[in-house]
Amino acid sequence: MMRILVIAGVLIAAVSLDTRPSSAQEGPWCAIISLGPGSVYEDCQYYSLEACRPTILAGNRGFCNPNPRWVGPAPKSKVRHKQRVQHN
Repeated sequence: MMRILVIAGVLIAAVSLDTRPSSAQEGPWCAIISLGPGSVYEDCQYYSLEACRPTILAGNRGFCNPNPRWVGPAPKSKVRHKQRVQHN
């Protein structure tokens, strides 16, 4: 019986100590959901307005709004090459 408890404890510890980074990120759209008078919840995981709408249409009172904190991916830098001018 003691062996089973030790093995179960080791397995639970191994599963709960996952070292991979979490994938939760904010997107450019938020579902603003009304929880009651004067209380709202912001769910900012949507990458398009079309992805946000079903959350609001599913019976949650609220609306979709652009995320004011969202910063898009860094722009790719363009490498400029100097053009050689030929002198005659």
